[in-house]
Amino acid sequence: MGTGFCLFLFACAAFMDQIPGAEPSGKATRLPLDLGAKSDVEKAMRIFERHLKEGCVSERKELMRAKENLEKTLLQTSLLTENLTVVHDNIQTLIFRINLSDFRGLNISSDSLMRNTSAKNQTRHAMHFPAELAKKAQGTAAKEMRLTCIYLKTSCFFQDRKNHSLLNDDILGATFGNISITQLSQPVEIRFWHNHTLANASVACVFWLEGTEEGSMGSWSQEGCTTNINWEGMVLCQCNHLTYFAVLVQISPTTLDESLLAPLTYITNIGCSISAFACLLTIFFYILSRKIQHDSTTKIHMNLLGALFLLNVSFLGSSFPASASLSWPCTATAAFLHYSLLCCLTWMAIEGFHLYLLVIRVYNSYIMRYLLKLCSVGWGFPGLAVVIIFLSNSQIYGRYGIKTSSAHRNSTMCWITSPTVHYFNLIYCSGTIVFNMAVLTLVVWRLRQLRASPRQWKEHSCKDMVTVLGLTCLLGATWASVFFSFGVLSVPQIFLFTVLNSLQGLFICLWYCTLRSHSQDNISTTGSRLSRSSQ
Repeated sequence: MGTGFCLFLFACAAFMDQIPGAEPSGKATRLPLDLGAKSDVEKAMRIFERHLKEGCVSERKELMRAKENLEKTLLQTSLLTENLTVVHDNIQTLIFRINLSDFRGLNISSDSLMRNTSAKNQTRHAMHFPAELAKKAQGTAAKEMRLTCIYLKTSCFFQDRKNHSLLNDDILGATFGNISITQLSQPVEIRFWHNHTLANASVACVFWLEGTEEGSMGSWSQEGCTTNINWEGMVLCQCNHLTYFAVLVQISPTTLDESLLAPLTYITNIGCSISAFACLLTIFFYILSRKIQHDSTTKIHMNLLGALFLLNVSFLGSSFPASASLSWPCTATAAFLHYSLLCCLTWMAIEGFHLYLLVIRVYNSYIMRYLLKLCSVGWGFPGLAVVIIFLSNSQIYGRYGIKTSSAHRNSTMCWITSPTVHYFNLIYCSGTIVFNMAVLTLVVWRLRQLRASPRQWKEHSCKDMVTVLGLTCLLGATWASVFFSFGVLSVPQIFLFTVLNSLQGLFICLWYCTLRSHSQDNISTTGSRLSRSSQ
């Protein structure tokens, strides 16, 4: 009697034992525990975990053999219950018996698993399997399939030759019987929770692609997976196949602090608007008084102001097409902005070349059709460069994301998306600045020679200072501040660069007006002297 009663209680307890973590169609189930199947899985997991705990020292072949043994055990072990979950510190396995006729999808969450186990190393994760999985198995004669899931926490097992880092070292794998599941129209969703700041990192959902050749390590691939980081503390991966998934983390260049984006945007917009107006106003007044100004120097100044006007206007309008549904307006805006930037840099280099001929070389500096040739270079070369870049790959121009410390506050504009073209811009800008700084140094040295005596230096120091400051703006010396964006100078440099270069057109306009007023005063003084001498 007593023995029968005890057996009855044991059977009831086994029947009511809950298998945590499985939530078909969003509802938890209470199912009996298959002790025989659990014993087989436990044995295979202990072997695999022993190799994982050895870390990178463990032989890769032994690790692969242990993984394959665990996968084979999960697929072939005798399972009397609907599902089975076994949790260790670094491994978690789940088996589900799926009835193909009434499968409506499956949600798996680690929340209940960690609540009912003593595992300490695991981080939150979840998976959603669509109902389409059952349709993929309709070609088989089986009425029931086995869905197996494996959670791993390891940094050395799936390691490619590039030694990529994984978010939390978490890996989630899933198989559906012996069927290869690919090209799902309803993606498998994998959620990885974390407590890291991903502002300075590039995050991508990836899957493990086994090497096809003997001895090949394999690699991580993004094909068929999309990444969504719109939620703080969680990365959502959506993939159209089943395999081992992870989140690849690559350290990116330092992003912009979220609190700096708004003030820098206001300063840039205001500065560019003022500069564009100043450039247009100066060109307008020059056109009205062009009969007085026949020299090439003034015409070169006007071309530079024209390039700056195009750069400021195109930059101000670069953010609006980025939000449009069509891609071609953003592509055209980005290409025109790039053209304006190259024109601006080219005309600054032409200013330096012209200044070299005037002040340093002086003699034998006559060039036939000088201004026409300069205009061909100043406006033609940037156009040729942009056309070549566009024809080589039209996708180079498009939506460009400005990343901040908060992924929710990123900004978008129409600009260049290719790192190679960015390097080309940097080299071109650096060459222009270095050449112009060398010319400016020679000009200052020549001014010192002309003012040989201390008396002459004091008399003309103010005028020479204005001349040097004006030449600094003309030659783009303010652009050199971009090379000091490191360490404690980073934030001050960003603001200094933004203020100086957004107002470059205004500075040139003021300098030009100052020179015009001085020249008018000199003409008036000379005229009065001549009139007095004639009397």
